[in-house]
Amino acid sequence: MKTIQHLFDNNKQWAEKISQEDPNFFQNLSEQQSPKYLWIGCSDSRVPANALLNMDPGEVFVHRNIANQVIHTDLNCLSVIQYAVDVLKVEHIIVCGHYGCGGIGAALDDKSYGLIDNWLRHIEDVYRFNKDKMDKITDPKERINLLCELNVIEQVANISNTMTLVNAWKRGQDITVHGLVYNLQDGILKDLEVSSNDRKHYFTKSIG
Repeated sequence: MKTIQHLFDNNKQWAEKISQEDPNFFQNLSEQQSPKYLWIGCSDSRVPANALLNMDPGEVFVHRNIANQVIHTDLNCLSVIQYAVDVLKVEHIIVCGHYGCGGIGAALDDKSYGLIDNWLRHIEDVYRFNKDKMDKITDPKERINLLCELNVIEQVANISNTMTLVNAWKRGQDITVHGLVYNLQDGILKDLEVSSNDRKHYFTKSIG
C-alpha cells in the first residue's frame, strides 16, 4: 500500500516555518474566519486561489469544480454561495476560469468521458448560446480559450440570478460578482469586465 507520509512531513515543515515567521499565526487564524472574497474556480491543480492572489489562509473562501460552473441544481455550490454571502458577509464573489481548461476542451471534442459528460453538457449549452461567435474561430486553442471566457461570463450571470444574491441585493448588501480568467502561461489574471452588483445590471469595477 502506498503511503502519504511525505505529505505529513511537508505539512510539519510548513507549519514550523509559518510559526517561526509569526508565532501567533495559527492561534489567530483558528479564532476567526472573515474573508472578503469568495472564489469559485476550476478544480485544476495549477490554479490555486490563495497562491495566485498572494493571500494567506483565511483571506479567501473557496469553492472549486470542473470548469468553474455555477449550476442551479448544484446544492454544493449554492450552499457555499449562501454561506459566504449570508454568514461570512463576503464583499466580492470571483468566478475564475483559466485558459486551456481541460473541461472546456472536453466539452468541445464530441467524445464521451463517462459520468462527467452530464456536467459538461452545461458548457455545451454555453457553446450553443454563443454558436455564431464560436464558429468564427477555427484555431482549436483559440476556440477553447474563447469558450473559457464565455463560460465565466455565463457563470457570473448565473450567480447574479441565484436567490441568495437577489435577496442580498434587495436588502442592500454591498457585494459584487466578478469574472476573471487566469493565464497558465504567465500567471496573470484577466478581468473580463462583466462585474455585477445587481441582478439586471453589469458594470466594470476593479477588485479592491
